[in-house]
Amino acid sequence: MTRTAPRKPAARKPAVARKAVPAKTATKPERKQKKEKKADAKVKVVRDSFTMPQSDYELIAALKQKALKAGLHVKKSELLRASLQTLNKVSAAQLKRAISGLEKIKTGRPKKG
Repeated sequence: MTRTAPRKPAARKPAVARKAVPAKTATKPERKQKKEKKADAKVKVVRDSFTMPQSDYELIAALKQKALKAGLHVKKSELLRASLQTLNKVSAAQLKRAISGLEKIKTGRPKKG
């Protein structure tokens, strides 16, 4: 049987001095403060549905056409929002007159058919 020569241990690299890491204290870590809400942050929008007479719905289309002739492309929601802003600026007596002139309708979804 042949014997192999014993291996010499591999040369070790000299130990590298490590930087001392300060021990963590038992205090709670500081939480990052929440950023203040920006004034120009996105506005939350709400989706809603409602019922209106066909004549009022047609009035929306007529107002959209009127806006197009004036060079302004508007959506239904923009017309409704503009109407709300305008009604908000009128006096209580004018608002009462405008609302009392409306046709009373039954609320809820219309029946199919």
